[in-house]
Amino acid sequence: MALPSTAALSAYRTADGAVQLTVSSPTNIAVIKYWGKADARLNTPINSSVSVTINQRDLRTTTTVTASKSFERDRLWLNGVEEDAASNKRVQAVLAAVRSRAGDAVDASGAVLVAKAEWPQYRVHVVSANNFPTAAGLASSAAGYAALAYALATLHGFTGGAAELSTIARQGSGSAIRSLAGGFVAWDMGRRADGSDSVARQVAPADHWPELCVLILVVSDAKKTVSSTAGMGTSVKTSPLLAHRAAAVVPDRLRAMEAAYLARDFGAFATLAMQDSNQFHATCLDTHPPIFYLNDVSRAIIQMVHAFNDAAGEVRLGYTFDAGPNAVLLLRREHAADALAAVLKYFPPSAAAAADGYVSDAALAAAAAAAPPNPALAAAFPLPPQPGAVKKVYCTDVGPGAHVLPPEEVLADGAGMPLATADGGGGGALWGGPFLSMPAKAALVVIALAALRSALRK
Repeated sequence: MALPSTAALSAYRTADGAVQLTVSSPTNIAVIKYWGKADARLNTPINSSVSVTINQRDLRTTTTVTASKSFERDRLWLNGVEEDAASNKRVQAVLAAVRSRAGDAVDASGAVLVAKAEWPQYRVHVVSANNFPTAAGLASSAAGYAALAYALATLHGFTGGAAELSTIARQGSGSAIRSLAGGFVAWDMGRRADGSDSVARQVAPADHWPELCVLILVVSDAKKTVSSTAGMGTSVKTSPLLAHRAAAVVPDRLRAMEAAYLARDFGAFATLAMQDSNQFHATCLDTHPPIFYLNDVSRAIIQMVHAFNDAAGEVRLGYTFDAGPNAVLLLRREHAADALAAVLKYFPPSAAAAADGYVSDAALAAAAAAAPPNPALAAAFPLPPQPGAVKKVYCTDVGPGAHVLPPEEVLADGAGMPLATADGGGGGALWGGPFLSMPAKAALVVIALAALRSALRK
């Protein structure tokens, strides 16, 4: 697995004398899932996994890293709120690992901005924002830590290779290992005691299956009541099903899944994804006390998908759910309008969501509205519509991995202070003046909405 080329986009020196770099990283959706750590310290898994990389056009983390000798300490802002970077063990692990392999920082012309020997004198400011809900089962930690590791490594002239960088991202979030590369990416669990062979492996690039599409149905944008880390720990200790799954089911299923993806065999791919999602959530129920990530809306979506396939007479739609209630529907582009029409029929938007752009792709929404109704689906699935049960529908596809962004996408000013914070303050105006592109501004919309929700709860 090779890191994306960033020769044309590199670190630069700001007017304040700092060095700065902005990157973005995608979320990924595992279709063969890992659940449970073999070694909590190394953050290695009890089984291998494989995922689809989501196009950053729709869901991504943007991270700006600024380094300066004048900074007194490392600082971190996430979605406009400053976090305690010093007490965050996972952030510190990523920082320490990158710094131990730092080289010369160079700009686009190859000029040295920071020599390797100078790095111990530098501290960093990290400003990061998601353009999708955080900690709601949409792999926000995967995108976030992949962006953090990639930004730090690129800025610091990282002297290791792509496989080593993936082990560093893994120390932040296990699933982050799969967000560095694009397309279809496996996380090989590895066998070595030091975790050095627990690395990412690109199975297929982003352009391998252009017909593959994804609909993400946001059932809840609230933070999970049981975090993935806590849930995994309890499941490993108490679920016999989880141990059986990791040892006896996943290895064969993983081989079948990779073969299906490479062959573009949608029926096999979608069926395996659904079976693995269901078994993952079965292990959560087998945990003591049980963990409930799915809700009634999630289960209704599952029923709708099976009814959709029964009505079609073949597998045209698949689903997978990570550790949360939000559904990820898998389909081929030719069936996108019909699939979205089914979603709109059974899970129409609330009035507020309809006014705010319920479906992210307006053209596909129009095609879905024009799609003829399927009487066979209505007969197979007589559930009444549930307005407002789904908050948002993202229409997306497979995309590339982490990459460097142009300076116009920056989230911090030249002194490393955030251009916007959740309270509307920061080193610049709320919208960053002319310095932010539309995708970055969209990410900051999420910050503003989070601040409003917080204020309304007080």
